[in-house]
Amino acid sequence: MLINRKNKTNTLKIQDDLKLEFSHISHKAGGYISANSAVFENMPNTVTSRRILREATKGTPLIKMGSDSSPRVMLIAGIHGNELPPQIAILHLINKLECIEFDGTIYIIPFSAPKATMNNSRWFNRADLNRVASVNGSISNKIMGEIIKLKVDSVGDFHSTAPNSNPGREGVFCTSDPSPESYFIAEHIATKTKSAIICLSRAGGAYHGAIEDESNILGIPAVTCEVLCPNGTATKMAYERSLEQMESYLSYFGIIQ
Repeated sequence: MLINRKNKTNTLKIQDDLKLEFSHISHKAGGYISANSAVFENMPNTVTSRRILREATKGTPLIKMGSDSSPRVMLIAGIHGNELPPQIAILHLINKLECIEFDGTIYIIPFSAPKATMNNSRWFNRADLNRVASVNGSISNKIMGEIIKLKVDSVGDFHSTAPNSNPGREGVFCTSDPSPESYFIAEHIATKTKSAIICLSRAGGAYHGAIEDESNILGIPAVTCEVLCPNGTATKMAYERSLEQMESYLSYFGIIQ
């Protein structure tokens, strides 16, 4: 649950403290998110959302919120451009975080490959970005570089899954080896959201090149959260469920209540 600041006299200070800082991980993946009507019609119609969409035309945006204090976490959406609910949810999350007091530092990648989201495509440059995080030069490899450079304490990667696909159900992927905290994060999210826990014994076995796996291999506890929704579409229920997973992820670290 997000708790709003209600002291109006501090409004200017709050916005100054929690302003969004933008940078770009790659300038090769820019796209017009507004061309994807399912995203555009379901996002918050705010100055912040429109600024994020403008930044996405320049490449893969990285947003920093909060202070430089710990914990330092990263939330990622849009690794698969046609998995729309988490990309919508993360815009709602950013807009909510602007209005609350929280501890720590939050890095957010709302659209990993904006061009793929624009085209409603799972692929970017014919690559599945969740299989090439270990391949030099790929967008997901550049994301891994930022995770290391920024000394992020944990990573949450947010996806959606179509019925009759893999996993084809709402759940939280995690691992017990070599990063056991991955499981505890997943357990926390599952308890709060009633999502299933999908725990793999060792990172990198079943999903080599996934951001979650590559992070866990490095000892940076990570999870992948999935909600159920047909690819290329978005329902209010699906993006609200993804938002619940994101908020539950942040609550594990005490960043929000």
